[in-house]
Amino acid sequence: MAGKKDAKESEDAVPEGENGEAEGEGGGKKKPPMMIIIIAAVVLVLALGGGGAAFFLLKPKPEAAAEKDKKGEHGKKKEEKKGEKKGEGKEEAPLITVKEGPEGVVFATLPNIVVNMQTADGRPTFMKLRLTLEVPDQETAEALEPALPRMQDMFQTFLRELRPEDLQGSQGSYQLRTEIMRRVNLVIAPAKVNAVLIEEMLIN
Repeated sequence: MAGKKDAKESEDAVPEGENGEAEGEGGGKKKPPMMIIIIAAVVLVLALGGGGAAFFLLKPKPEAAAEKDKKGEHGKKKEEKKGEKKGEGKEEAPLITVKEGPEGVVFATLPNIVVNMQTADGRPTFMKLRLTLEVPDQETAEALEPALPRMQDMFQTFLRELRPEDLQGSQGSYQLRTEIMRRVNLVIAPAKVNAVLIEEMLIN
């Protein structure tokens, strides 16, 4: 009788041990705390939300970008136009200064002429000459500039043959004006100048 009781107690003890072992195994597994999961979810949401907000804030508005491009293009066109005007002004700058005189005549002042003159002792001597031509009308004045290279060549050839003593006194000045007018009329023919005026003559 006593043996049966001991056997029953042994059978009853086995399940309790199994349950205890199972409970021990279940208790050994640690579940992640709920608080960590919530914090991770909040950080992820904030990160995604912050990146999206930065994208929309930093992205330039289409209207602002278009306005900026328009201003840049307008400024560039303005600079190009300004540069073209400057270039045109340089190209159109007249070499001969034309002024209206009394009784319908026109005065055309030529660029300064500088030549190396001959001297008896061989000393280098330079002459600076500024001439104004008196012409009958504006049309004749306009015909002078195209012929200016030929006139300058004529001045260099003619004036280099002169000596300082050839230009002394009123007779020398008169002879110089007469010879220059004759040569200019040959260059610009059939147009003619009325007179040659010596604005400045320096010999050094």
